[in-house]
Amino acid sequence: MRGTEMEANQNEAEIAAESEQVLKSKKLSWGKLRRVDSFHVEAGRVSNAHHHASQVGWKTTLHLAFQSIGVVYGDIGTSPLYVYASTFTDGIKDTDDLLGTLSLIMYTILLLPLLKYVFIVLWANDNGDGGTFALYSLISRYARVSMIPNQQAEDAMVSNYKLDTATKQLKRAQWVKEKLENSAMAKQFLFFITILGTSMVIGDGVLTPCISVLSAVSGIKEKATSLSTGAIDGIAVAILIALFLAQRFGTDKVGYSFAPIISLWFAFIGLIGAYNLIKYDIRILRAFNPKYIVDYFRRNGQQGWISLGGIILCITGTEAMFADLGHFNIRAIQIGFSVILLPSVSLAYMGQAAYLTKFPENVSDTFYKSIPGPLFWPMFIIAVSAAIIASQAMISGAFAIISQSQSLGCFPRVKVVHTSAKYEGQVYIPEINYTLMILCVIVTLIFKTTEKIGNAYGIAVVAVMVITTMMVTLIMLVIWKTNIWWIALFFCVFGGIEIIYLSSVLYKFKQGGYLPLAFAAFLMIIMGVWHYAHAERYNYELKNKVSSSYIKDLAENQDIKRLPGIGLLYSELVQGIPPIFPHLIEKMPSIHSVLVIVSIKYLPISKVEMEERFLFRQIEPKHYRVYRCVVRYGYKDALEEPKDFERSLVENLKHFIQQETFFLENAGHANTSGDHNAEVKPRKSGASAVYVEETLTQGQGNHSQGSSDRILTEAQQAVQLAEDEMQYVQKEMENGVVYLLGEAEVVAHQDSSLIKKVVVNYLYNFMRRNFRQGEKVMLIPRSKLLRVGMTYEI
Repeated sequence: MRGTEMEANQNEAEIAAESEQVLKSKKLSWGKLRRVDSFHVEAGRVSNAHHHASQVGWKTTLHLAFQSIGVVYGDIGTSPLYVYASTFTDGIKDTDDLLGTLSLIMYTILLLPLLKYVFIVLWANDNGDGGTFALYSLISRYARVSMIPNQQAEDAMVSNYKLDTATKQLKRAQWVKEKLENSAMAKQFLFFITILGTSMVIGDGVLTPCISVLSAVSGIKEKATSLSTGAIDGIAVAILIALFLAQRFGTDKVGYSFAPIISLWFAFIGLIGAYNLIKYDIRILRAFNPKYIVDYFRRNGQQGWISLGGIILCITGTEAMFADLGHFNIRAIQIGFSVILLPSVSLAYMGQAAYLTKFPENVSDTFYKSIPGPLFWPMFIIAVSAAIIASQAMISGAFAIISQSQSLGCFPRVKVVHTSAKYEGQVYIPEINYTLMILCVIVTLIFKTTEKIGNAYGIAVVAVMVITTMMVTLIMLVIWKTNIWWIALFFCVFGGIEIIYLSSVLYKFKQGGYLPLAFAAFLMIIMGVWHYAHAERYNYELKNKVSSSYIKDLAENQDIKRLPGIGLLYSELVQGIPPIFPHLIEKMPSIHSVLVIVSIKYLPISKVEMEERFLFRQIEPKHYRVYRCVVRYGYKDALEEPKDFERSLVENLKHFIQQETFFLENAGHANTSGDHNAEVKPRKSGASAVYVEETLTQGQGNHSQGSSDRILTEAQQAVQLAEDEMQYVQKEMENGVVYLLGEAEVVAHQDSSLIKKVVVNYLYNFMRRNFRQGEKVMLIPRSKLLRVGMTYEI
């Protein structure tokens, strides 16, 4: 027996010595560690989170490349329906102009979609997601450009938050970063171009269905000559209405048919183009010589510059390659564009140009006129199907952008329905869907032809490209730290080309070009007003937050009753106690047995792993059981159903209680022993024995047997206390969860300017009243909801 005890003591001593050595190797003292916010402990829990950019095999990449054909390339792939008609609006006066036009089309495709987007811009992604908001979120992570001051140090600990950057540190990048962070004008300009770009893309959700469907349907007049223009417009409107009514089923439901149909479309236009090239004029291939571009402008002068507004339509839908990146990967997009789209579309334009050398009078309906007779009806059916698919992609993109805008506080509350369990980016927004449908019908019936719609479409396309060039240039400066000469080359070459095209499409402002600018202006007013009031409201709460002593005084107040259950008080404030809380106590002098002040926060990343979602802090005094909780989402994350959310929150709260108890216990032991170089990381395991054993082991490294017994006793008491607290929380959850939603009426201060009063008192409050209320967006059940009203003067 004596030998067994000696052996046990020897083993314990070895364990204690090993633990002491590990603890002493840490540099952070317990005194410093106690001053670190407990959010830091919670924030570092995930070590092996999934990274979006993980490598996939070639088999998966090729499969994704095939799928991308139906989702990404519908818009740019259907451009041959209307490019030549939009370029030669007054007819072809000189057949040599076809060489210059084809040369411009080919080099535009090679330079902008292929070189700029496929090989450069796709790499400026946000953990695999693309689009204007992805660029903005990427910049926001490396520079504090957000106008809502809710950044926390813990955000940088999220696994998807940071990307690998170049190891070479340049003073230029730091200088640009500081300028961005310290300049209110730079932040406002960056936000301005972001919402301008997103507004233009949303406008594409109106223009793409109009021009694509109308161009495809208009071909029917080749066989049904008795149909009037009004009848063709009616058919187009009927297809558009059916298209929008089908949106509620989601892209994923019909997505499997997209790739085969678009692949068939590319096969047909490529083969027909090759046939026409050989049959009519193979010498059109001389257009690869760029000298014909110079000759074209020399011959046509200003008219040649004006025609660029039609030529730019050959790359409509280019932004979709970047915006839809999150559903695929870079290699898949590169393969799909280079192997499938580029050869097929190039042959289509060459074949049409060859046909027009013989029949220039048919330029207004080049696509259908150039189809061999036996293939007309199959091609007509495929063209209409491809136009619908192209429209579908842009409509879905508009939904996704508005969902992202809402998540980042840039759009009023709307109902977002996630239609796919596989792709979190596929959403449906009923209000926006029917608004787009009405606008599409109005545009189609008013403009009637594709010419004016094409003028509008060009502005939307080029404006987004210019904005993307500016934002990627900034990313090169701040994040990639690219050589300044490469940055200058990128900006000057692509920016210069796009500015020339933009000047051309703006020339046709009166001929329909005003339409996307009107859409964008309207959307920007909505987004700008909402974001401004949202930021001002947050700043008001930040300035008027309640001091921590308020809870201590509240705990000593015997008149405050404790109600059974858990209360979830919602507030956007991520630091401190919101001013709505004392207002609640004043109106209703009671508080739930467990109160959690919940802040829903969207990080500038696309997705937050579930293990990293909840951050907790307990507000003193501990026995009063008031907690702060920040629930973090990415802009593509969906909110959970109430039951799932409650269960996740309570489970994470119990884990926090367990973790915090162990944290404090070890802190006390380290301070008592005088060891200021010890650090004990909280364990994720919930077993009491783990805590007791680790505490005992640490104690034996620094204390006598009597001291170790005392430490063991205290550890057991701490573990029991934690288990009691967790059981208490669980019991209160079973008693019910109540959602306390703060509804703040925001009004401009009486000393504010007239413009601010109009923006806040009328525009913002009109949108707040007429869009969806907070509890509907956050899926809060009405049976568990208690509203708390208050007026904020900003």
